[in-house]
Amino acid sequence: MDRIEYLRIKALNGEGCDYTEFYYLFYKEYEKLGRLSDWERYAESFFYALSNLTPNIDRGELIVGKCAADIDGQILAEWENVYRPIARARCEKAGDGQDSHMAVDYELLLKKGINGIIADIDGYMAGACGETLEFYRACRRCLQAVTVLAGRYSDAALEMSRTAEDPDELIRLSQICGKVPAEPAESFYEAVQSVHFITHCLSLNPLRPHVQQFQLGHPDRYLLPFYEKDIKNGAITRKYAQLLLDCLGLQINMRVPNGLSSGYMVGGRGKNGDIAANELTMMCMQVIDDIRLVYPSVGLCYTEGMPEEYLEKACELLSKGYSHPAIFNDDVITKGLISYGVTEEQSHSYIHSTCVEITPVAASNVWVASPYTNLPQLLLDIMDREYASPDELTGEYFARLDAHIKANFEEQDHERMVRAQNSMAPLLSCFVNDCLKRGADIDRGGATYNWIMPSFVGMANLVDSFYAIKRLVFEEKRMTLCEFKAVLDKNFEGNEALRQYILNRIPKYGNDIDEVDGLFEMFSGHIVEECRKYTGIHTNGNLIPSVFCWTMHERFGKQTQATPEGRKAGFPLGDGSGPCQGRELNGPTASVLSSTKWDHHRFIGGVAVNLKLAKSSFGKSSLNTMKALIKTYLKRGGFELQINVVDNETLKKAQRDPESYRDLVVRIGGYSDYFVKLSSEMQEEVILRTAHNV
Repeated sequence: MDRIEYLRIKALNGEGCDYTEFYYLFYKEYEKLGRLSDWERYAESFFYALSNLTPNIDRGELIVGKCAADIDGQILAEWENVYRPIARARCEKAGDGQDSHMAVDYELLLKKGINGIIADIDGYMAGACGETLEFYRACRRCLQAVTVLAGRYSDAALEMSRTAEDPDELIRLSQICGKVPAEPAESFYEAVQSVHFITHCLSLNPLRPHVQQFQLGHPDRYLLPFYEKDIKNGAITRKYAQLLLDCLGLQINMRVPNGLSSGYMVGGRGKNGDIAANELTMMCMQVIDDIRLVYPSVGLCYTEGMPEEYLEKACELLSKGYSHPAIFNDDVITKGLISYGVTEEQSHSYIHSTCVEITPVAASNVWVASPYTNLPQLLLDIMDREYASPDELTGEYFARLDAHIKANFEEQDHERMVRAQNSMAPLLSCFVNDCLKRGADIDRGGATYNWIMPSFVGMANLVDSFYAIKRLVFEEKRMTLCEFKAVLDKNFEGNEALRQYILNRIPKYGNDIDEVDGLFEMFSGHIVEECRKYTGIHTNGNLIPSVFCWTMHERFGKQTQATPEGRKAGFPLGDGSGPCQGRELNGPTASVLSSTKWDHHRFIGGVAVNLKLAKSSFGKSSLNTMKALIKTYLKRGGFELQINVVDNETLKKAQRDPESYRDLVVRIGGYSDYFVKLSSEMQEEVILRTAHNV
C-alpha cells in the first residue's frame, strides 16, 4: 500500500491520540514527590514522564512523535483506580479556562534549538531569586526532558533499522532525532521534524488533561530558508519536500482527534509588510489534496497585491469538495490587530488559533470563545411583557446583553486569577514571548497578549427574530409580544400557517435587504462598544468579541425553544456570521453583500461566514465565479470566508452508507469535521444550508 494511503487510514482511525500513558507516568512520579515545591515537583514529574514515554514509530513515517497506540492493561487499571483521582484533584485546583489556542515561537526553536534556549535561561537565572528562579529551573528541566524523549526516538528508529528491509530511512530518522530539537535545524527535514516534535511535547500538558490544539503558525515562512538552501544545494527535491509536509499534516491528525481544529496559515504579508507567499505556500496547500483528511486546518491569508495564483489554487482545492483552505482577509485582520494595540510588525504574524480566532504568533495567552453567549435566548428571556415600541424592546435587550457581558467577563477574569495562583506550563513558557524575559510563566502573566474573546452565537437568528417581531407585533399588529411568546412556547403547534408566513413572507438577513441587514450592524456595533469597556484586572488583557460558533450553534439550538424567525425548538442556531440555514433566497452575491454590511475588523475573536456551492452546477466558468465571489467578499471588508462545494445527494448517501464516506469532510461553524461523525441534527443542518449554483 502507498505510504501516504497507509498512514492516512491510520490517522482516519484516530490512532495516536491517547495521552493516557503520559498522564499515568507524570502522576505516578508526582505522587512520590510531595515534599518538593510545586515548581520542582512539576518539573521532575514531567522529566520522568518524558524519559519513560514509549516511542511510537509507524511503518513509513518520516516525521515522528506521537502517543502509543496500545497501552498496557495494568497501566490503564492503575491510572483509573490510583492516579486519575490525584490528577483530577490537581487539575481542578489549577482552574478552568482556555489553553493551546496559539502558535509558539518556531523561529526561536529552529534558530537556537533547545540547548540554545537552555543557555539563554542560564543567563536569566544568574540574577534571579525566589519563585522566578524556581520558574527558570522548571523551564530548564522540562526542556531537558524533550531532548531525552527525542533521544529515545533516535534509539528506537536505529533499533528498527536493524530488521528493516530498507534501513536507510530509519537510520536517517535516527540521526535527525539525535540532533533536533536539541540543536538548531540545518536542513528542511530537520526543521520539519523539530517543529512537529516540540508541538507533540507541548501537547503533553499534565494540568490540562484534554486535547491541546496548538497551531503550526506560518510554515511557508519559517521553513522557507531551509527549503531554498536544500533545493539550491541539491540536498532535497521538491517532491521529497512535499512528502515531508504531507507527513507533517498526517501527524496533526494523530495529535488532535476530529471535532476540533488544528493546522496552519499561509500567504499574507511578512513582518516587513511584503507579500510572504512563495513556493511553500502552494505546497502547504497541496497537503490538503494529498492526504484528504480533516486536518490540517489551512487558512490562506489573502492580501491586496498577492498574485492570483494562490487564490486560484485555493479555489481549485475547494472545487474538489475539500473544506480547506478557508480564506482570511489579511488586510482586515492586520487593521483589527493594530486597533487593539498590536505593533505593525506583529500584526502581520498571527494565526487562526483553532477555527477563526486570531491570536498573535509566539506571544499569546488568549482565551478564545470565553464564553459563548446564546443571543436568541436573551431575546426570549425578555418576551415576558409588552413594549411600547421596537426601540424600547431594543433598549431592554441591550440592557440584558450588557449585564451578561459584564458577568461573563468578571467570571473569566476571576478564572485568570485562579490560574495565576495555581497553574503553570513551564515548557510552553519557553516558546511564548515574553515569559522568559519577564521571568513569569504563561499562566502567571508572562505572555505579551492576554486577551479574553467571548463569542456571540446566533446573531442571524437574533436579527431575523427582531425583524419578525417588528413586522408582526409593531407594524402588522397580528398579535401582542406575549401572544407571540405563547406561540413559541408551544413550538408553533397549531400555528404552522403563521410559521410559514414568517419563513416565506418576512425578509431575512442574507438577501441584500438594507432594513434587515442594518440590524446586524446595530447589534454587532453595540457588542464591540460594550466589550471595549473592560480590561482584565488580573491580566491587563482586552475583551475582544467574536461571532463564530464552533459546534455551539447545535448545542445552544438543542437547549433553545422556538424563536420568532420561524426556527423550531431544538434546531441548531445559525452556523456563524452569515445567514441562517436555507434563508439565502437571492443568490450567493446577495449573501456576500449582506455579510459585509457591518464592520468586521473589530471582531478579531473570529468571524466565520459559510458559503455552500452546489457541486452539480460546477462547469468551466465556475472557478472564476467562485474567485469573483471571494474577491468581492474580501474587497468589501469580509474577515473570513469558508466554502463547501458539495451536493446534498452525496450527503444523503453518506447518511445511508457512512462506511463508504468516512473521509467526507464538511465545514461546520468555523471548523471542519467528518460528516458521518456528526450528530443526525448537525447533518440535517448542513444539508439544509442553501446550495448556490455557480
